[in-house]
Amino acid sequence: MDVNVMENIFLLVLVTLMSAVQNAFFAQKVEKECKTHNAKTAAFERVYCATRNCMDAYPTFIAVMWCAGICLSQAPAAFAGLMYLVARQKYFVGYMGQTSQSTPGYLFGKRILSFLFLMSFVGVVNHLLAHYFATDFKDYIQTITKAASALLLLP
Repeated sequence: MDVNVMENIFLLVLVTLMSAVQNAFFAQKVEKECKTHNAKTAAFERVYCATRNCMDAYPTFIAVMWCAGICLSQAPAAFAGLMYLVARQKYFVGYMGQTSQSTPGYLFGKRILSFLFLMSFVGVVNHLLAHYFATDFKDYIQTITKAASALLLLP
């Protein structure tokens, strides 16, 4: 693979691989709960439901993270991806306790997905402006995005 291309996607690849490991962890928890207890218990239902909810949002996460990283800036997209993995872990652990404990993780994950979607949208709009009107704001937008990604850490 071309070194230039690899430099532009390396962080996104790392976050994607970490998310795959996290998915395997979730699947292992479901399998362990199924073997430890009867599949009809409330604990199994909570673990299974938490895993299913995480898997349902996974394609959206991967799509917006890669689009944001390729269309706008890799580093803020990868950072937001890492924060999403933390939020997803918080959601999963919270759901295993009581479902009301999962709400902070869910809301945090939603905010990160919105940020990644906004990054993707702005990147596409900037590309269209550059292509059709010869106006490129990518450097300014990347500076703003890098500063705004730190705001994801605020509760």
